[in-house]
Amino acid sequence: MHVVAEPIQRLIDAFNRLPGIGPKSASRLAFYLLRAPAEQVQELAQAIAELQGAITYCSRCQNLTENDPCFICQDTQRDTSVVCVVEDALDVVAIERTGAYRGLYHVLHGAINPVAGIGPEDLRIDALVRRQSQEHFQEVLIATNPNMEGEATAMYIARLLRPLGVRVTRLARGLPMGGDVEYTDELTLSRALEGRREM
Repeated sequence: MHVVAEPIQRLIDAFNRLPGIGPKSASRLAFYLLRAPAEQVQELAQAIAELQGAITYCSRCQNLTENDPCFICQDTQRDTSVVCVVEDALDVVAIERTGAYRGLYHVLHGAINPVAGIGPEDLRIDALVRRQSQEHFQEVLIATNPNMEGEATAMYIARLLRPLGVRVTRLARGLPMGGDVEYTDELTLSRALEGRREM
């Protein structure tokens, strides 16, 4: 027996598959859209439909962008001697929010996780090594998440880059073990950036 009409249930199920959206939130969102003005619903539908076609990877830092290279890589005021390596594009947003970092970035799009079948070849690590050989940064700041996968990824990258003569640092231990950079408050992230250390 269906409690709600099938189109509503399909929308609830679609929302429920999104990260951080449980069944109650999914239902609230679906019923909100039923009552929302048609223009608002059309605007949301259009934004979703155009999302993947409008976004590409920056050929330099691998961040998600509309234009290649991305606005950070185009910014002539950035410190090009240091590159911050992060797992995901959301981590760039979190670090930029602190205002404490003015260097460049490199986005891996994941972390080494053998249990999930993700190895170094599945990440953008080769692109980072190529960048180092072309751009010769002085420091690579590894800002992967402070969990087992992030630590394994950091150690792997450090082993690759140290022989190339680059200084490899890691965010200071202000971040909780098992946490995500994306969800860390600005003060903690700022202190972690200032207190980074050699690996």
